Amino acid sequence: MKSAPGGAVDHTAPAPHSTPEGAPRRQGAREPAARTYARALPIVPVRARGLTIEGADGRRYLDCLSGAGTLALGHNHPVVLEAIRKVLDSGAPLNALDLATPVKDAFLDELFRTLPPGLAERARVRFCGPAGSEALETAWALARTATGRSGLLTFTGAGRGGTAGVLDDPSANTHDARVARLPYPQDYRCPFGVGGEHGADLAARWTESLLDDPGSGVPLPAGMLVEPVQGEGGVIPAPDSWLRRMRQLTADRSVPLIADEIQTGVGRTGAFWAVEHSGVTPDVMVLSNAIGGSLPLAVVVYRDDLVTREPGTPADAFPGNQLAMAAGTATLAHVRENALADRAATLGARLLSQLRQLASDFACVGDVRGRGLMIGVELVDPDGEGEPEPGFTGSPAAAEGGVAASVVPGSGRRPRPAAPELAAAVQRECLRRGLIVGLGGRHASVVRLLPPLTITDEQAAAVLDRLADAVRAAARCRGGGTTAAP
Repeated sequence: MKSAPGGAVDHTAPAPHSTPEGAPRRQGAREPAARTYARALPIVPVRARGLTIEGADGRRYLDCLSGAGTLALGHNHPVVLEAIRKVLDSGAPLNALDLATPVKDAFLDELFRTLPPGLAERARVRFCGPAGSEALETAWALARTATGRSGLLTFTGAGRGGTAGVLDDPSANTHDARVARLPYPQDYRCPFGVGGEHGADLAARWTESLLDDPGSGVPLPAGMLVEPVQGEGGVIPAPDSWLRRMRQLTADRSVPLIADEIQTGVGRTGAFWAVEHSGVTPDVMVLSNAIGGSLPLAVVVYRDDLVTREPGTPADAFPGNQLAMAAGTATLAHVRENALADRAATLGARLLSQLRQLASDFACVGDVRGRGLMIGVELVDPDGEGEPEPGFTGSPAAAEGGVAASVVPGSGRRPRPAAPELAAAVQRECLRRGLIVGLGGRHASVVRLLPPLTITDEQAAAVLDRLADAVRAAARCRGGGTTAAP
């Protein structure tokens, strides 16, 4: 350590051995193995702007992970940086707990301007800990208090793994808490083996039966938690008609519908909020990721008649993150004023169409799906058998809007086995070509693209080229699978 004047240790001076190149090794020794991104993406970012990251080794990468969806405008967007500088230069407190501040007032004004009309007219906002998982727990606690019930309905493949663990622990919140997981409709790996509208209808009927059957073992819950597009679960868009049925089922039984918009919000799916595709107005919306403009921020928006919290109850220490609110205000306003949700819808549809050619060219690409700029490419074992499915009648697209397309529906065959090792190989080949992508899905076999909403047409073309080349290289190294099966 370098000595400061007076003999004190200068903790700001780097240790002699502390070089950017050695950071992954040192941090690997100091942090737990639970790190996810660092193990899959062994780079050391030192500069970033828009879609581009520059590593300590001087290499540049196109970042289609976008901070797991937190960067709606990409890295260090000028409007976000300017908003942060204004707060820093103003001398405002950086943490104001839950006190009223001009920065919070501006954030709430902009947030309410973007909310679905049916919710904005009666909305209240609860600030909580800055992570999405904490916001989900806050939403569930709110629903429990408002209804006097304790259970929660959620769906297979739900993305909040850490929170789900807490929710499943009866001692975490209430002595009789329970979580029931319901089938989430999808075409490619339909839980009922049919896909399309029929599969979505069966999923809805299962839910209705569970709610109304006194012998189901599931009492009327405090709420239903649903992702309009499952992110970590493998980029699976919910059929609009199914989501409307979930809204009707819950409304008829006075069960609050909680929409998890943590990854899907702020224009990501081609609408400002993903529930808008179906015209559904939830009772509660859980927001995080992009609403903080790249900084930690999470809020729960809920209907005013669910308010039951007594004044003076304990509050979180971080609801007053002024920098995140300023960055979030700038991001929300920029997305709204520049119609970036519409841009995401148009460009996303084009990317999906072009990426589906991969499913025709490579037998190892089982499915391409998504909505807006939230896209997934599922890798499968091309040598695995897709067994005949008796009576299979799946359609080639989701119920509405063609938001998902699979090579399996209508073919009469089950999908081939997931190939997580191949997906990881594609991710590595992408990185070698200067492209950062994520992985997700039940078996970590889905390559995920979450580019910023500001991505240009030229950048999108470069992303497609690098991804296709990476799939080709990974399939070749595997020893086959370069030609799709008929």
